[in-house]
Amino acid sequence: MIPKIKICGLSRAADIEYVNSEKPDYIGFVFAESRRKVTFEQALKLREKLNPDMIPVGVFVNEAIENILQFTKSGVIDMVQLHGAEDEEYIRKLKSLSGVAVIKAVPIQNKGDAQSFDNTAADYLLLDNKSGGTGQSFDWDLIGELKKPFFLAGGLTVDNAAHAAAKVKPFALDVSSGVETNGVKDFEKIREFIGRVLI
Repeated sequence: MIPKIKICGLSRAADIEYVNSEKPDYIGFVFAESRRKVTFEQALKLREKLNPDMIPVGVFVNEAIENILQFTKSGVIDMVQLHGAEDEEYIRKLKSLSGVAVIKAVPIQNKGDAQSFDNTAADYLLLDNKSGGTGQSFDWDLIGELKKPFFLAGGLTVDNAAHAAAKVKPFALDVSSGVETNGVKDFEKIREFIGRVLI
């Protein structure tokens, strides 16, 4: 099965032009503290230029649910990705109030880390290294069998995208720094990353 692709950390009008050209399945706006962080207003302007065939995902860390609802109800994002210490009660409440799908990030250090989230209310998992957002990969052999569909993140690049898709068989590959040059999105890397996966 060919995995879906998410290009995360879009912050410029040029980034939207790149993804509109290459059409990944998902794109990500980061609303947590990060060099890629965008404001509600910035994301709204970028969203207006985004091809409607792509699903915009908002990345949050321990954000108040009422703040996230501002993004979902205004149509800035169609999915929520959680990278903090959000518990099951939080996830269920967010899903109920927003009506959108939720991705829960899980740091993988040991075998069984992913399986501990098998029964989460989240719709998807996102498996990443302990730090998250660092562009560093983790040992994929630690993943094991999962009930939940998952996004694979951490250290993905043009060079290892096809191998990751074949070895791990994730629902989706999630890349950010791996398609950047000098800290900004690189059109050729985005094009090549998607091309390597879709071969």
